[in-house]
Amino acid sequence: MKINAENINIIKASGEKAPFNKGKLKQSLLRSGATNEQADEITNKVIEMLVEGMSTRKIYKTAFRLLRNYSRQAAARYKLKQAIMELGPSGFPFEQFVGELLKHKGYKTQVGIIVKGHCVNHEIDVIAEKDEHHFMIECKFHNRQGYVCDVKIPLYIQSRFLDVERQWKQLAGHAEKFHQGWVVTNTRFSDDASKYGRCMNMNLVGWDYPKNNGLKDWIDGSGLHPVTCLTTLTQKEKQQLLDRKIVLCKTMHHNQSVLQNIGIHSPRLEKVMEECSALCEEFSAKKFQSIKQ
Repeated sequence: MKINAENINIIKASGEKAPFNKGKLKQSLLRSGATNEQADEITNKVIEMLVEGMSTRKIYKTAFRLLRNYSRQAAARYKLKQAIMELGPSGFPFEQFVGELLKHKGYKTQVGIIVKGHCVNHEIDVIAEKDEHHFMIECKFHNRQGYVCDVKIPLYIQSRFLDVERQWKQLAGHAEKFHQGWVVTNTRFSDDASKYGRCMNMNLVGWDYPKNNGLKDWIDGSGLHPVTCLTTLTQKEKQQLLDRKIVLCKTMHHNQSVLQNIGIHSPRLEKVMEECSALCEEFSAKKFQSIKQ
């Protein structure tokens, strides 16, 4: 008997119920690099095992396992959101990753520094500067889905920013610069948090907020994938890289000694490098193609 997937409710990471969306699953597979035929086959297999109340986590794990059988690099991109959550348990690797994304956008960045405010000193996750813009960025990292940054986060960050901004404006050449407080998170903001951010002219960046310019879009646009994306590495090996402050696949792309230093040798070394190179080189090829067009 054919299953009507739209009649089956699934449980999201937030605990909410929602009808299963076949189109959404297929689109996420296509964006990851699956062919139309592969996306259809995987979606249909997922539908066959759907039951009322199934978690989105279980659906994701099933789709990921099936996609990995076709293409490891497509599977690596498909697990991007989970890979970001694996940049833990501390938030520092996430701060480094955000710093690298901003550096790719042309900003001069500093990560994890103490800044003098007008009243007190502040430990700032990321400072970013470009042209006449100077930003103070707080990174809010969560290693589990379902978290929401509520209004208390931007309220707190804005008060710290105002203290820092008052001091910054006394620096030579800074009086006319545009200063702004940012909050960057790998999850989402509550409606009140977003409303407060807009009202106070803050820049709030969540996983998919603002539309077409969220963290996911930053990563897609830069081609910078975290090492936690790689399906050929164990969790222990990923953590060893993070402990050495290596957060980007790009770092290993032309430097396999990074992997040798954590005990990865042939023939596994070649497999990891192949997956890493495929992720980096595919983005370069797409970028070149877009320039030609």
